[in-house]
Parts: sequence; C-alpha cells; structure tokens
Amino acid sequence: MKTSQASQESEKTVTSEESPSVMRQSRVHEGSSFPLGATWDGLGVNFALFSANATKVELCLFDESGERELERIELPEYTDEVWHGYLPDARPGQLYGYRVHGPYTPEEGHRFNANKLLLDPYAKQIVGDLKWDDALFGYTIGHPDGDLSFDERDSAPFMPRCRVLDPAFTWGRSRGVQLPWDHTIVYETHVRGYTMRHPAVPEALRGTFAGLMVNEVINYIRSLGVSSVEFLPIHAFIDDQHLLEKGLSNYWGYNTLGFFAPHSRYLSGDNINEFKELVARYHAKGLEVILDVVYNHTAEGNELGPTLSLKGIDNAVYYRLMPDESRYYIDDTGTGNTLNLSHPRVLQMVTDSLRYWATEMRVDGFRFDLATILGREHHGFDEGGGFLDSCRQDPILSQVKLIAEPWDCGPGGYQVGGFPPGWAEWNDRYRDTVRAFWKGDEGQLPELATRLMGSADFFDRRGRRPFASVNFVTAHDGYTLHDLVSYDDKHNEANGEDNMDGHDHNLSWNHGEEGPSDDPEIKELRLRQIRNFLATTLFSQGTPMLLAGDELLRTQQGNNNAYCQDNEISWLDWNLSGDAHEMIEYLRRVTALRLRYPILRRGRFLSGEYNEDMGLKEVTWLAPDGEEMDVERWEDPEARTLGLMLDGRAQPSGIRRAGADVTLLLIFNAHHDAVAFKLPDAPSGSGWRCRLDTSRATEEAPFQQAFGDVHEMEGRSLALLELVQEKARDFAT
Repeated sequence: MKTSQASQESEKTVTSEESPSVMRQSRVHEGSSFPLGATWDGLGVNFALFSANATKVELCLFDESGERELERIELPEYTDEVWHGYLPDARPGQLYGYRVHGPYTPEEGHRFNANKLLLDPYAKQIVGDLKWDDALFGYTIGHPDGDLSFDERDSAPFMPRCRVLDPAFTWGRSRGVQLPWDHTIVYETHVRGYTMRHPAVPEALRGTFAGLMVNEVINYIRSLGVSSVEFLPIHAFIDDQHLLEKGLSNYWGYNTLGFFAPHSRYLSGDNINEFKELVARYHAKGLEVILDVVYNHTAEGNELGPTLSLKGIDNAVYYRLMPDESRYYIDDTGTGNTLNLSHPRVLQMVTDSLRYWATEMRVDGFRFDLATILGREHHGFDEGGGFLDSCRQDPILSQVKLIAEPWDCGPGGYQVGGFPPGWAEWNDRYRDTVRAFWKGDEGQLPELATRLMGSADFFDRRGRRPFASVNFVTAHDGYTLHDLVSYDDKHNEANGEDNMDGHDHNLSWNHGEEGPSDDPEIKELRLRQIRNFLATTLFSQGTPMLLAGDELLRTQQGNNNAYCQDNEISWLDWNLSGDAHEMIEYLRRVTALRLRYPILRRGRFLSGEYNEDMGLKEVTWLAPDGEEMDVERWEDPEARTLGLMLDGRAQPSGIRRAGADVTLLLIFNAHHDAVAFKLPDAPSGSGWRCRLDTSRATEEAPFQQAFGDVHEMEGRSLALLELVQEKARDFAT
C-alpha cells in the first residue's frame, strides 16, 4: 500500500548517531502540541514538551528494563513553543526521557545541556531511583568556574525513566464524597509512616497505598469520626544527597521531582491504579482524600543543584531568577529555587496537575505547601494573582477543597487571612494561642476567645466563612501532642545538625520532667492536657485538623523536625498502651459531640449581640462567678478561666427564625488549681447536663446541675455542658 506524498513528507525516519544501541527505527509523525506530556490514544503515543528557548528536543526511548537506550528521536514539530511528535508504534509501558538542546549561558539564565537525560514534567509515572552522581549536574563539579563550566558526561545511567500510561480504570459506581466544610474534620498522616508497624498490614504492603487499603486500617480511621484523610506529599520526590550521605532520607517528601506521578516507593507493585483503588475504597467508606502538594519549588535546587528536568528544559522560564543576575535564583522557599507561576506555561503545568489529580485520580482537595508563593507575582503577594484567579474560576478546582499554608520565607510572606474567598488556611495563630493558654501563660483570654470563634479578625471579610480557619495544635512539622506536653526543649540530635534545626519557640511544657516520666501525677496531668487540646480543637468554630497518631500518644522522642527520619521516630507504633486505648475512645467521643451539636460548627461567624426579636444572644462570655465578662476581667493578665455559652436556638444575625440546635456551655480552666464555676441561667432551661469533662479519663454518665450550682473545674480542665430545656418556645413570634 502506497502512502500519499503529503504523508511521506510529514514523516521522518530518525536514528541516533550518538546512541550506540539503536535497535530499530521509528516513524515519527508531527502529532499535536496538545495535550502536553505522553498521551496514548489507542493507536500510538503523542509526545509534547514545552520549551520556549530550546533549539532541538530529542525523545529517548528505552527497553523494558530502562537500562538500554533503544532510540533517540528528534521531535519534528515546534508549535507555540511546544515541541511535539507522534509515534504510531509506541505503546503504554514505553520508558522514555528527553534531551534538550539550547544555549548554556547561565549568566542569561539558560542551562541547556543535552548530555543530561531529563524527566518529562507531565510524566504520569516515574520508574527507578535517582542515583546521585556528579554526572547529574549540568556543570563540572570541582571546576574552577563552578556552575559556569559545562559537563559532557551522560547522566542517563543515574536517572529514573518516565513511563507511558494507559489511563483506563474501572471506577464502577465510585463517586466523590463532596462533604460540606461544616462536617469536615481533617486527619493529617503519612502514607508510609501510618502502616509501617501496623500488625494487620502484611509486611509486603506496609508503607504503601495498598497497606492503607487494608480493612482494619480504613475501619479504624473511619471509627475516629474524622472525615478527610490528608496525606503528606505523594508526588514523585527524591532524597537529598546530603541526607543519604548521613544515612537519612527525605521522609516527608517536600522535594518534588514530578507533579503528575505518584511516588514509586508508595506503590506495592508498579501500577499507579493502586492509588485510584485507594481513593475508591476511601470514598466507599465516606472518607475524603486530600493531598499535600508542593508547587512552590522542585528538587533541582539552586545554581549548584542537579539538572533533572525543568532546569534543563527551560530554566529561564520555569524558575524565578534574580532580575539583574539571571545566573542566580530567587529563593522564597528556603530550598534553593522558586517556581515561576507568573509565566503562563508554568501556571498551566500546575493547574493541569491539579486537574489531573482531581479528575483522573478523583481526590477531594489539596493542601498547598508554602502557598504564599503561589500567589506571589513580581510585585509581591497578590490575592488576585494568576494562580489564585485560575483556581477561583476553574469549574473543577473551584469545587474541591483548597487549603493554603499561608506563609513562606520571602518578603511579605506571612498572609494568614490574605487568601481570596473559597480558600481555607492553616491558622498558626490558633495553634500558638491554644498552646499558650493551656500552658498557663498570662493574658491569653482575649485572643483565645477570638480563636475559638473562628478568627473573624482574619477571615470575616468578602463573605468568607468560619471554615476558612483550619484550626490545629499539632501537625507533621513540629511536636506530636505527646511531646508537646513532655518536652520543654527540642531534641533533634538524630537529624545530624547538632540540634540547630527545627523551631525553638514551641510553647511546649514538660509539666515537671523532661521526656518520659514515671511520676503518676505528671503522667495524669499530661494526659489531661492532651484531652484539653483535642477538645479545644474540635469545639472551636472553623475546620479542625488532627495529627494522625496523637490519639495513640505517639512520640518522636522530642524531635520537632522529623523530616528526615524514615524509621521508628516517625512511624506510628500500634503496640498500644492502656492510656492510648483510652485516648482513642476519648477522641471518638469528642468528634461525635462536634457532629452532634451544629452550634459548634456554624457556617456563619457568631455574634455576641443581643437579638431583641428572639430574646436570645448567640454568644455570651462568662467569668467564674457566672457573670458576663467585662473589660476589667478581659484585661486581667492573671485570669485563666473562661466560660462560653453558645445559644443554638438563635440563628446568626440576619436570619429571623429560631434554630433547632441546643444551647451549650463550654468552660476552659487553665489555672493550676480547681476553680468553682457558677452555672448561669439560660432562657427556657431548667439546668445543665455535663456531657464531657477532661478531668475524667473515661466516659461517665451525664449528670445534671441546677442554675446557680457550682461546677467544680479541676485544675487545667475543660467541660462541655448542655442546657436542659423546659419546653419548646416559639421564638419566631
């Protein structure tokens, strides 16, 4: 059969004169510039790579082992700054990489070096491990000219490979959970650390997505009452060379190498559908899946870092470079480089990645590491910046949960409350205030009240809701709850940095003895404080976030920066003590109470104003004598006890109808001694019924007290009481 002249002219037979192992010849068609990446259409594979400044792009094909290069094919077409070609004889499973030609002029921001095999930024799977070697660097290490020198060694023997995928997967009837924010309780965990020591997980599956699918694991998570499992980074990442040299690794994974590919070591086999199955199983149990994502920097570092992908594809476009010295990188991340989301193609890569995980992988939301960078333009942070605008108007991204870590180390980097409507934000002011209050620091009541009510000073603007405040006391970065109440000082010696790393200002307290203690009074007080922290987090307006393992009383031995500890320091220990079993049951009680009482998770900011139409007041702040707080009491630095009455029968301002919710009284006592708290009167009530008291380790039957009675608050304890109502009242009249 003859081919047409036009078809013949659009094909090129390309072989590699440079590669000594050419096994066959491929016919390459011009293909399409869209979509980017390697796309299987059932007949062949289209390859498309953006590079505005390259002069030539070569596609390198490898055998199934990835060890032998079969062919090197020049992509024949260049359309709208995209190099592309179509291989009709390529199939899913094909391993590949790129070599990109262009100027090597670091002073001008260009670092092209075709001796370096590069990963496709859109690769859906990356196979093999990076093997650190001097050949990975575009310059010659040790050369007197430093990064201005040019290295001619081939990096392919030390690089992972990209794999072409067939995206087919049978989802069946699986659907996203689409849980409203007011029902959301986030549970932050690590894919590997959660199951590495779990007795119900087969050893071969520990530390993988498959391990997280074991029924005992899923059922346990669901039993806690949490709604959304947030995984630390699962995008493909690498271990830093300096960590490996010390026998450590990048455990947390904030060192991204590929924004579309799951980390290969989290797969029990080599099929990424394992992650899709994980999502489907969690959805079937009513659990959301949220990913912690890192779009602020990559693993390539600064001018002295390796050339692995973006640096060799188009360094001057992908990274923010110093305006007057393009050889050097702007480092707003503290990791050496910063992605340039001001460029439309870089912005496209990030939003394409998000849409891929939201549609193809069906995840329910994202938590963005150092999110201020994503909103930073050349003039600084801008809540109307390109990325934030893109998410807000995107029909897919605007419908998933978007959570910002609203700070970075660049100028103006602290932006808590500065993100636009639709976003939630980690609230470190909540963390620090709650820690300081329960530690017993002076003068905490005014700010505690603001934080308990959803931090309206930050978030009550432009129609934002209380859910925008993600309230947490502990997270992966810092102490566990056990260690927060067991150590005055950090103990990061295992990290090999002479205990100089990690935060020094932790607002922690060891309660009388540093580290483990056999003193029964210290142990009991520590457990009570943990109960206080959990209850405070779950009874505050906003979105609560818990650190997985806190309910197990997990310790990191005082390490508050365990980013490099892929071992027992970071892994959850499922060999539980009696205290841990009690704490698990306690957490289940507290999450159930939050879900039982809508007044604890209102969708509008609560007001302390008296509503004359309904004769009710949503929020009343009380002193221990049962009277309302006045200015003098708020300003008393020695005051450490506060009552909060939430009348659920009063709807938020602007709505003239009665609510169906109950009325609650929360009492917070951070004083070291017991405090007699006089119970206040409440309209249409006959008394108060105690539902929770953190001075008691185990659940007791609710007991009732009359108005004017004294509720004895043990030192450093929290109580939740429910109003006993006499009869229904028609507030609408």
